[in-house]
Amino acid sequence: MRVLQLGKFYEPVVGGIETHLRLLSEGLAASGVEVEVLVHHTERMTVRGTVRGVPVTRVGSFGRLLSADLSPGLIGELSRPFDILHLHVPHPMGMLAYLMSRKPRHALVVTHHSDIVKQARLRSALAPLFRSVMSRAGAVISTSERYLASSAELVPYRAKVRVIPYGIDLSAFTPSLRESAKAQEIRARYRGPLLLAAGRLIYYKGFDVLLDAMKAVRGHLLLVGDGPLREELTSQARRNGIHERVTFVGNVPNAEMGAYYGAADLFVLPSVARSEAFGIVQIEAMASGLQVVNTALASGVPGVSLDGVTGSTVEPNNPSVLAEALTGLLDDPDRRARFAVAARERAMEFFTSRRMVADTLALYQSLLTVPERRTPSVRTA
Repeated sequence: MRVLQLGKFYEPVVGGIETHLRLLSEGLAASGVEVEVLVHHTERMTVRGTVRGVPVTRVGSFGRLLSADLSPGLIGELSRPFDILHLHVPHPMGMLAYLMSRKPRHALVVTHHSDIVKQARLRSALAPLFRSVMSRAGAVISTSERYLASSAELVPYRAKVRVIPYGIDLSAFTPSLRESAKAQEIRARYRGPLLLAAGRLIYYKGFDVLLDAMKAVRGHLLLVGDGPLREELTSQARRNGIHERVTFVGNVPNAEMGAYYGAADLFVLPSVARSEAFGIVQIEAMASGLQVVNTALASGVPGVSLDGVTGSTVEPNNPSVLAEALTGLLDDPDRRARFAVAARERAMEFFTSRRMVADTLALYQSLLTVPERRTPSVRTA
């Protein structure tokens, strides 16, 4: 079986979808699938290489339009032979390239990672592309039942939606990381307790809400990630008088994140908008034996770490409620310990990369046994 994964970016670019694409591709390759990855490059030239046994083509980018990378070279790249094209959306250039390319016969699978929430102009401009692509899909993957139930974009296609949650490599995130030398080094560097948050520094992550909450929360916050709001958030920490208790760590390679989970006493995901469709970092934290404080978004987020079972779920965009939840857990080590055990067990049962890969492979195989679902080789204007 030949599978082409069409995404936006790939490792070393850091992000939840990039992590998912890597784990899925590596897992499929380990299962005997002939898998390739096709993504944007951050520069103008097209580069081909192999990342841990997976062939990756990074197609040159010529800038951005309406927040979408422009890589016209994707059109020609889609002419290579494959049995399954797995497209990860939102991906404006990927959808356009797919529709414009001369494609071999294949089955199309679309993973709908998130609705376009804030960018109304972009959502309107992409609507015809989205409908054209989704109508051709043999199957659509949603990463959670909650997101499927709340997604207006998925309403017309629910009959062909399969729910396959994200999964992670549990061997990379375990409670034993707490005893690692790197985790102990991080703990020794700051006055505890240590709170950990991770993600790109953009609006929907709600890190501004977390910085306001930290005024009433004891301990030190480690904020892993980078993005356009870094300067603004740094200034906010100073205005709030908490800059000595907040460390902006910057981007951390996937291979080193385990030490930060091992060092932390609590993980917080303070997201404020449905653009946060799932929160893969929650799984990593849970697998590492951390309880999670997340927000009650109309997305998959509160269905990953469960309120009162593996942590606390609070109203989004409310610093005082968030502070109360954080303080309540920090002041109750017995409850934290119970949640930590339940968090690890939940991650092991529902969110493994092995389960995700097996379910995805089964979906591919089901499509290849139904010839009429295979997309013909035609050019679409």
